[in-house]
Amino acid sequence: MGLATSASAVEAQEVFRTFEIGDNRIEVLKGVTLVAKPGEKLFLVGPSGAGKTSLLYTLAGLEKPNQGDVIINGRSLYKLSRREQANVRNSSMGYVFQSFFLLPELTAMENVMVPAMIRGRKGKERALELLEKVGLADRAHHLPTELSGGEQQRVAIARSLMNNPAIIFADEPTGNLDTKTGVAVMDLLMDLVDEQERTLIVVTHDSALAEVGDRKVTLVDGRITD
Repeated sequence: MGLATSASAVEAQEVFRTFEIGDNRIEVLKGVTLVAKPGEKLFLVGPSGAGKTSLLYTLAGLEKPNQGDVIINGRSLYKLSRREQANVRNSSMGYVFQSFFLLPELTAMENVMVPAMIRGRKGKERALELLEKVGLADRAHHLPTELSGGEQQRVAIARSLMNNPAIIFADEPTGNLDTKTGVAVMDLLMDLVDEQERTLIVVTHDSALAEVGDRKVTLVDGRITD
């Protein structure tokens, strides 16, 4: 499913997200409306607890909103069946998380191949090509425990690109890395997104890091303030 023909890559329409913890009702997102255009590099910033990650997960099809809608390629994501949602996530979206989430028993190459394997494909050649792009061709057969944090995050970036998705979602992709490594990883991600003309949506607590994007959106107390 390509997204390039749509005026927006992903769109949130009056999205509300509420959590029930015991007798407490916590409103995390309070009517958020947001449009990310195809090819745009958009950074979500704001204080801890502002709702940045919840918004990212809702846009990415990982957390259903209590109210409102998310539009992907002109279609309402959460009105699709679970199977259709899973297909959209696997074919149109790539994910990079703060904690890498590599499978410890798989090599770097096998971890990169996971999204293709979910679709019943192998993709060994593409996985090796992507590992070369992120500078890890010589580490293809190493387990995650044999890689540094920066190398693990580069494997995660390669994995996010495996199925040639139109949109990459990144949640604090440099959060577990030292400053120098984080800058290098972010530069790599930006270069790959530019090269392949992908839409990138990033959550970061680092407002300076967010300056490298096309647009910065600030969330405070579940609402966009700019």
